[in-house]
Amino acid sequence: MSILRIRTIGDPVLRTPAQEVTEFDESLRTLVRDMLETMYAVGGVGLAAPQVGVGLQVFTWGIHGDEGHVVNPRLSVGDEPQESGEGCLSVPGLSYETPRRDSATITGVDMHGNPVHREATGLLARCFQHETDHLFGRLYVDRLEGEERKDAMRQLRSDAFRATAERIARERDEQRDAPGVAPGASSLPSGAPAFRAVHRSAAGPEHDAAAPGSAFARSSSASHADGARGASAFHRAGGTR
Repeated sequence: MSILRIRTIGDPVLRTPAQEVTEFDESLRTLVRDMLETMYAVGGVGLAAPQVGVGLQVFTWGIHGDEGHVVNPRLSVGDEPQESGEGCLSVPGLSYETPRRDSATITGVDMHGNPVHREATGLLARCFQHETDHLFGRLYVDRLEGEERKDAMRQLRSDAFRATAERIARERDEQRDAPGVAPGASSLPSGAPAFRAVHRSAAGPEHDAAAPGSAFARSSSASHADGARGASAFHRAGGTR
C-alpha cells in the first residue's frame, strides 16, 4: 500500500465532479487500500478520491473502529440539524462550525461490486455528508454561513493561510517519501485539522481548540489505538442527497 499526496484547495480536481466507477478491477481495489492507508497516515476520519487526485466516486472512513468505503454512493439525509466544527485535509489549518444533518444514509457498492447500505448519526453522518460533498466538487467551506463564511474567505485569501498550506504540504511530502514509514502512523502536522470539533474563540481561528473528549479531535501526537481513523467530504446535488 502507498501513502498518496493530498490535494489542497486551489487544485482543479477538488472542484470537478467525480465520475461514476464502471470498472471494478485491481486498480480500484488498490485505490481503496491506498486511500485507507493515506487517511490513517494523515490523521483523518474520512477521505474522498478527488482529495488524492482521482476523479472517481469513492470515499473511505474510519471512526472508532468503524472502517469502511463506498463506491458510487448516493446520500440521503434526515431533517434534524447538527452543527459542529469541521476541518478538511484539503483546507489545512482551518476549522469552522459547519451546518449538517444529524442523520444520513449512504447506498452504493464496495470495491468488489457488493451492495453497501449504511445508516449513521452524529459524527459518522457528518463524515458521510462531508465526503459526498467532495465527490461533487464541493468543500465544507462552501456551506459556511454568516460571519463564519466571511472569516473563512478572508483566511483563504491570506498570506498566512498560503504559508501554512505550503508548510503542511511539504511535511506531508516528507512523511510520504520517508523510508520505513509504519502503516497507520499519524503524520498530521501541527495546525492541520483533518475533521474535528472546535470551540470558536473570539480571539480568532488561531486560538480555536478541539473540544475536550471530542471524537473529531486529531493531533500529530494522537494515538490511533482507539481505531478512530478516516477521511472526508459530501454534497447534495440534483436527486442525490
